[in-house]
Amino acid sequence: EYTYSPYSTMIFGTAPKGESGSIGFNFKNNVEMKVRSDKDTTGFRKISLIDDLGFSFDYNMMADSMKWSMINSNIRLKLTKSYTLSLNATWDPYIYELDHNDAPRRVDKLRVLNGKGIGKLVNTGTSFSYSLNQDTFKKLFSRGDDKTKENENEPDPDLPDDGTMGANPYEEVGRRATLDQSDNSTGEYDSDGYLNNSMNWNLSFNYSMRYGLGEFNYDRMEYKGKLTHSFGMSGSIQPTKNWNFTFNTDYNFEFKKFTSINCTLTRNLHCWSMSASFIPIGPYKSYNFTIRADSSLLQDLKWDERSSPYDQGVNWY
Repeated sequence: EYTYSPYSTMIFGTAPKGESGSIGFNFKNNVEMKVRSDKDTTGFRKISLIDDLGFSFDYNMMADSMKWSMINSNIRLKLTKSYTLSLNATWDPYIYELDHNDAPRRVDKLRVLNGKGIGKLVNTGTSFSYSLNQDTFKKLFSRGDDKTKENENEPDPDLPDDGTMGANPYEEVGRRATLDQSDNSTGEYDSDGYLNNSMNWNLSFNYSMRYGLGEFNYDRMEYKGKLTHSFGMSGSIQPTKNWNFTFNTDYNFEFKKFTSINCTLTRNLHCWSMSASFIPIGPYKSYNFTIRADSSLLQDLKWDERSSPYDQGVNWY
């Protein structure tokens, strides 16, 4: 049965069918614990166990059936200083029965009145991401040496710190000019003549988990839960200031393999630029190679070589 509305195709849609008189319930709280501490003046310090805990639902007094809405809940836990776990979930307060076609159908019977708990978990999920770069391990291993370096770098108050101790006064002007020149140098070589080759790189990971409804279990008259995972990784590396390589990939836990890998290699050729991108696996396997002029006036001056996954024909068997 379909009820036609002349406003169904409008930009703002149409009003809900029938009367509505809802009462909303919303609960929010946090959980903390006190422990003894000698560092606190009060003798105790607070530890947060749950930063945020809440749930909400509605009750429609004018509905002829299924007056209770879905139950929404959320929880937030601070596991470490840099990571907080957040979960949002939806719960169904009604049960399922079979119709005349033996298909599962949601009926106006509360689970709590039929010995099946307050609600059935419908969906929830969370995600996690972490990044690494060339400075990550430097900060990790240099924490213990910070105080030692500070003590070593402290100047002697009885000695001049302008670099003039023991110097020939007639060479002071020339020496200061040399020092200023070395301090302002921004080339690829340091003041000792060695190649200053700092390699910049970064690597990012992301993982997400989702729980939803799967197939229907006719013995228990419940939908089975289905857990899905996804994992992605991306990164870049710059061995020199003119070369750059980036990539990103996704892993499918259901098929237990990497579903896609995208790679891009770029090279700065002064007045020209070169780029090469390729997809080595999957149904969209292809490559693209381009050399072009950097000037906006010569943007049409380029050379392309590419392939397409659609040029490989169709494999019928």
